Amino acid sequence: MLTWIEKLLFLIAVGVSLYYTWQGVQRMIRIIGRGQGSPDWGLAKKRLWEALLKTVTLRPTWRLRLGATLFHAFVAWGFMYYALVNLGDVLQAYIPHFVFLGEGTIGNLYRLGGDILSVGVLVGMAALMVRRYIIKPPELLAREGIFLHPKARHGMQRDSAIVGAFILLHVGFRFLGQSFQIAAHGGADPWQPFASLVAGIWSGWGETALAVGEHLSFWVALGLILAFLPYFPKSKHIHLFFAPLNFLLKPERRSIGELTPLDFDDESIEQFGASRLEDLGWEQLMDAYACIMCSRCQEVCPAYNTGKALSPSALEINKRYVLNYEGDALANGEETEKTLLELLLPEEAVWACTACGACVDICPVGNEPMRDILDIRRGLVLMENEFPSELQTAFRGMERTANPWNISPAERLKWTEGLDVPVPTVEEKPDAEILWWVGCAPATDARAQKTARAFAKVLNAAGVNFAVLGEQEQCTGDSARRAGNEYLFFELATANVEMLNEVAPKRIVTTCPHCLHTIKNEYPAFGGEYEVVHHSEFIEELLQKGQLKLKDGGASLGKTTFHDPCYLGRHNDVVEAPRFVLQESGATLNEMPHHGKKSFCCGAGGAQMWKEEEEGTARVNVTRFKEAQDIGAETLAVGCPFCLTMMTDASKEVGSEMQVLDIAEIVAEALE
Repeated sequence: MLTWIEKLLFLIAVGVSLYYTWQGVQRMIRIIGRGQGSPDWGLAKKRLWEALLKTVTLRPTWRLRLGATLFHAFVAWGFMYYALVNLGDVLQAYIPHFVFLGEGTIGNLYRLGGDILSVGVLVGMAALMVRRYIIKPPELLAREGIFLHPKARHGMQRDSAIVGAFILLHVGFRFLGQSFQIAAHGGADPWQPFASLVAGIWSGWGETALAVGEHLSFWVALGLILAFLPYFPKSKHIHLFFAPLNFLLKPERRSIGELTPLDFDDESIEQFGASRLEDLGWEQLMDAYACIMCSRCQEVCPAYNTGKALSPSALEINKRYVLNYEGDALANGEETEKTLLELLLPEEAVWACTACGACVDICPVGNEPMRDILDIRRGLVLMENEFPSELQTAFRGMERTANPWNISPAERLKWTEGLDVPVPTVEEKPDAEILWWVGCAPATDARAQKTARAFAKVLNAAGVNFAVLGEQEQCTGDSARRAGNEYLFFELATANVEMLNEVAPKRIVTTCPHCLHTIKNEYPAFGGEYEVVHHSEFIEELLQKGQLKLKDGGASLGKTTFHDPCYLGRHNDVVEAPRFVLQESGATLNEMPHHGKKSFCCGAGGAQMWKEEEEGTARVNVTRFKEAQDIGAETLAVGCPFCLTMMTDASKEVGSEMQVLDIAEIVAEALE
């Protein structure tokens, strides 16, 4: 119970604290409001329970760093509970003889929860502080040479120290206050076992000393909140509010890789892509405040792990520090002076991204650094005409011959020559049940053509009523879009959707996850809604229906591992189908450390297929191939023509005898 003077002083302190906190909150709101677009608040209703579940269970954090995540959970759960605890403490301090939630069962359970979670917070926070400042694991900070805001490297350490000290002192003194209170009322409370244990230390203290200790604990515990609140908007601790907002309001997407189309018909639009902070979407600016600076995205990034200049974590951290220290112009509605390449990441980092989506998939708060990078690419290509020179060949090929290999459309069916099974076109079979979207690589690249020929045999062996587009088929535009050439993608997508809507396919199957992703997830924005499946999914169906007969023992593969293509597993959640097909084909599967949604990229995505890899300490494809070597694999199975090329190249580079085969080739070999 506070004296009237203490009550008055506390109210004044609350008023001052909230005033300065509100200034910081208003600044954040103005900054986020400068981003493009606006939130769809209807999504919040639809996602409320899911967002609540994610927030309370911390579900997205458990996929990596189990030990650190457990300690973080102790802190997070305790802090959630402390919203109730702090309210109860203030009410009890102001209302004479008031016991928050009463002295019955509910009140007893409330005190037990507070006691246990207080200890959990103290243990968890102490462990995290030891980890950060004594153990210093390298994944918590970007390596030297990564572009970081001048204040960031020291600022993150200082901010973590401030936040850590605040939590330890706030919870610690509240816990001590309970122990003083218990000692003053008899020395034990069975519903607060830990605080009662500490209360024994004060058993010899007099009534006055215990009262002073209780009042001091209240002022330190609650006073620290009032002191911390104005700093809160600038600390990484603000993720407590923005992570749930991300879960509630992040724009709806069919896949983590789906990009928002640009409206080239609107002549009022002067900026395409992102060149400055205000060109980013509102949700991309909000990402900076949601970022917990845990660097999980950096830990899984294939570019960072092979020594490239890119760190998706540094991108978000830089964004946050720019907004904190240089965001007044943005908050005041002015145009920012510096470009994103000056503020967030260098140009070589922009072009190092493989668009694999690992950073988006692993982020515990729903941030999307990959999207920032692809929007920056759009700005460079569309507004500055700046891009790696090697991409010009692929762009020219897509413009002139509708494929990045620059092969004439007249040769689109050349891969069928000499094939001993029929491959009908839609003109020949307009009512085909399945439209096989062959894709540019299987139609034009010598190695990938073997996949197409094998899949044709599989379809015929199963008696599938299928057809191909032949000369009508052209590139889906995936590489153009990932490279930032959105206008070229727009032209290809518009033409393809118009053609497909005329063909009206009942179902589309493709051997390329990039074609799968683009037709399934990105063409709907252009008026093309189709049912699209990967060939591993379709073969799985054929096997389950008994339409495919495989010989006893299957194919001769030896010890086999499967490399999950990023645009199959991570972007489209197809993980089990290829494994089922391989096992049915006689493979003894052994998983690499990075598999499923945590697969390591082959290095070809994000239009990297058409350019030289950015400078680093290792090549992405070789790094991935060596992972297969390390588990003693004799066969490396893939489900993507890009992955097939990259893993075959890596095999040659390291001089390995491991065979690299597409799933279709393996099934074709296993046919009766």
